[in-house]
Amino acid sequence: MALIQTRRRFLELLGGGSAAALLAAGLGSCGRTGPGTDSAAAQVLNFWTLDLAPKFNDYLRELIAAWEGQNPGLQVRWTDVPWSSVERKLLAAVFARTAPDLVNLNPPFAANLASKGGLLDLSDVLPEGAADAYLPAIWEAGRQGQGGQQFAIPWYLTARITMANRRLLERAGYSAPPASWDQVPAFAEAVRRRTGRYALFVTVVPDDSAELLETLVQMGVKLLDGEQRAAFNSPAGRRAFAFWSDLYRRGLLPREVVSQGYRRAIELYQSGDLAQVATGPDFLRNLQTNAPGIAAVTAPFAPLTGASAEANVAVMNLVVPKQSVLAAEAARFALFLTNGPNQLAFAEQARVLPSNRQALQQLEASLATATALGAGAGAQEALVQRARLLSAQALRQARVLVPASPGVKRLQAIVYTQLQRAMLGQVASDAALTAAADEWNRYSRARWG
Repeated sequence: MALIQTRRRFLELLGGGSAAALLAAGLGSCGRTGPGTDSAAAQVLNFWTLDLAPKFNDYLRELIAAWEGQNPGLQVRWTDVPWSSVERKLLAAVFARTAPDLVNLNPPFAANLASKGGLLDLSDVLPEGAADAYLPAIWEAGRQGQGGQQFAIPWYLTARITMANRRLLERAGYSAPPASWDQVPAFAEAVRRRTGRYALFVTVVPDDSAELLETLVQMGVKLLDGEQRAAFNSPAGRRAFAFWSDLYRRGLLPREVVSQGYRRAIELYQSGDLAQVATGPDFLRNLQTNAPGIAAVTAPFAPLTGASAEANVAVMNLVVPKQSVLAAEAARFALFLTNGPNQLAFAEQARVLPSNRQALQQLEASLATATALGAGAGAQEALVQRARLLSAQALRQARVLVPASPGVKRLQAIVYTQLQRAMLGQVASDAALTAAADEWNRYSRARWG
């Protein structure tokens, strides 16, 4: 969970602002020229990750040593960029013409750079059939536009599941939380009426979690069309806006969903005031430390989905800046990092999920065995293993629900701001939806014509 929160913060810093535009311009136009570009120096492959050191030092150093052994004459220089300085360091590297050859980024920011010509189209350097090793929907998330360039190789993933307070469920008359969004209103009403608590918390704070935007897609809403214009002002969009505004106006959502972010959901769940929360498996470990009484009555369940049964997945990618003079080598190294054995090892250490199909199958089998034998490991650890298995199984029908398109944070801000107005009763939900579509289309025309 911490890894994905880190990536969410990265998008907030660079995903849609002028810094991203400047960075893309530098990536697209600067070649690695001048002193220090002789043949010997050119054989140093610069690889950047985000916040993986020092915890994963041994893992990455061993992989790098193994790859260097297979590729004589090539040396990997690994740099892990601290969160607090990622913007400054990346910008400085670009304009010093020393941008890395391979970078660990998330899809929205990578897509923003790709749209400005800052990233290499990997189709030219990947071997035929490279995509076959990865989950198809995850590989597709690294593609720019319909049938466009492949700008990313997927690395590791996380998928949220539902953690539910069994005591509150029982008091509300349920043995399990709802499986789909159409079941939520009745559940939320039962929880509120019979327990005095709330069923769930989904923030509408514009710069926080994208979870609510993802729920719109699960409810059948198409966000944008092929021209980057609003497609969400539709019957499905009207139903979704009415769904959330109605829940709020009926008092079935905590009042602070319009003013506080995802962190508040965690606080409410830990205090016993929330029946369920969407989160990652490791939440259980933190809960066992911070609120052991709530942890004792918590159980993991499959994530909430819509009619298509699709879950959301968060992806971390590997991309090659266009200025790299070792593009083919960087792509080979990325494929090595993300092959089955190496992804499986990282998934087990970092408690994330692999994008490699072979690794995911092996991880599922391992977790299923651990879950079946879990009684010997203790009830709480068995629960964590079960949660991890549910998270891995969610990938069978998971994709990046919110397209990794430029301007996605602006889209979220526009939609959330207008939905807030509807929830607060300042405007009808249909009018709020229309206003959101009009505002996005003005932005889209100004940006893309």
